[in-house]
Amino acid sequence: MNTDASRNDLVKRGNSTLGVAAVLLAAGALLGALLGALALFEAFAVTDAVAGLSIARWFGVLLAGLGVALLGVGATSRAGLVRSEPDRTAGPVAGVAFSLVGLVIGGLLASQTLGFGTLWPIGALIVGAVALLLTVYPRGDLGATLPSGLLSLFTGIVVATGVIAPGWSWSPIPGSFTLPGDIAVPLLAIVVGFLVAWMAARAYGGFGTQGKQASAYLLVSASAAGMLALLVVLVSYIVVRGWAPMTEGVKWGLFWANWTYFYVPPIHRYVVIDGPVLWFHWPFVMNGHALLNDVNGIMPAIVGTVWLVLGAIVFAVPLGVGAAVFLTEYAGQSRFTQLVEVSTNGLWSTPSIVYGLFGWAFLVPRLGNGFSILSGQLVLGFMLLPLVIITSREALTSVPNAYRDASAALGVGKWETIKSVVLPAAMPGVTTGIILGIGRIAGETAPILLVAAGSPFPSDAPNVLTSFQLSATPPFVTNDALLQATSALPYQLYAVITAGVNKNAGLAWGTALVLLLVVLSFYAIGIASRIYFRKRLEA
Repeated sequence: MNTDASRNDLVKRGNSTLGVAAVLLAAGALLGALLGALALFEAFAVTDAVAGLSIARWFGVLLAGLGVALLGVGATSRAGLVRSEPDRTAGPVAGVAFSLVGLVIGGLLASQTLGFGTLWPIGALIVGAVALLLTVYPRGDLGATLPSGLLSLFTGIVVATGVIAPGWSWSPIPGSFTLPGDIAVPLLAIVVGFLVAWMAARAYGGFGTQGKQASAYLLVSASAAGMLALLVVLVSYIVVRGWAPMTEGVKWGLFWANWTYFYVPPIHRYVVIDGPVLWFHWPFVMNGHALLNDVNGIMPAIVGTVWLVLGAIVFAVPLGVGAAVFLTEYAGQSRFTQLVEVSTNGLWSTPSIVYGLFGWAFLVPRLGNGFSILSGQLVLGFMLLPLVIITSREALTSVPNAYRDASAALGVGKWETIKSVVLPAAMPGVTTGIILGIGRIAGETAPILLVAAGSPFPSDAPNVLTSFQLSATPPFVTNDALLQATSALPYQLYAVITAGVNKNAGLAWGTALVLLLVVLSFYAIGIASRIYFRKRLEA
């Protein structure tokens, strides 16, 4: 197949009258879907008026216009007025999609509009069958445009005439939930807009094989863009809500310092600061909870999260990487390694509440019989361990055997080869897996709630660093602070929610933003580490 010729043919087809109409139609449909998403996320209200007409009715006008235009595209293609190469049928994928839409519409019409009661499945099946026939029976151009065009036209008329409007509501099961019109209208714009854009992409490719490829490309691209947009909207929403409470009372400034800072005993020299010093005070991340605080903060929760994550790393990373090295480089392929692989995959997919329940039943009674930082560290370490093993094994397996063979040819031993050749080459993948796992455990609530949770709103952070004590008898090193309960960012957020978000909205959104920043910072560290190790390998 000549790829260049196919691409040139597609470009020529895209510049034709049908291609231009299809591009404009797809752009209008995607614009309607985007506006529906913005309305759904309350960027504007569908009751707002534009040119004397509510936005909800403008949605109806847009959908009706898209339906008429799509039907016109299909009709002109069928009449031979534009150049197209339609297949014999629109295909089973489109048939299944529109038959499901028909089942939903038929069921709603039969049960809600016509009042068929328990006979509504008959209406659903009839409309679904008609939609299926309209899709798969006619030629490809009509099969792609008839059901989607009629759906868009019907939906547009219903919304434009106010049948479904902001004052409308629907309760499928009395007492279950209610779908209001200000949510239904944007949802219809999103769903119908994507369906129309999907079929418009087929029109751009002439309703044939190129059309199916173009529509598939559109769906994949729209899905990726939707996931990215959802992430941006989610982060932006939390930032907008949490920025003001998180930065409340922040003060900073510069002053000139000229004083002795500290003393180094064996050298007997003073270290002097002589120059400008930046100072700042950030109450939300530096304060705990106290009656006299102007701004109550989450510093104890931040410190607790750091200690829990650090303990989990110290416990899980050496064990996980060591196990991966043994399984990959020494054990080989055997029933034992297959059993370990199945076990680690199962452990990684185990819900976090199960790990927490295990810690509550097994670790807590054996570690002071109370909630403690150490119990939380071990439970989070157990959660992190399977992912470290899985990602480390994948990274080690991806190292080419030529590296091992070249090292062995130079007379280097197996362990020296692993240490000096294999592990450095696998380090980008190992680091990425570790950071992803840390990002997950840093946001876990259930295990902390069951094994480590202390006061939900503490005033002081656990003083772990200065609590280490050495002794001449086992266990030689003790730390009473590790056996104390602690707070953590996800647990603090949970405590605020259970106490009533409306009463503590600022604290809740500020805590959520700090937690989000902590998790995203772990991901950023992972990306930076991967880039660093790759550059070292390429150097």
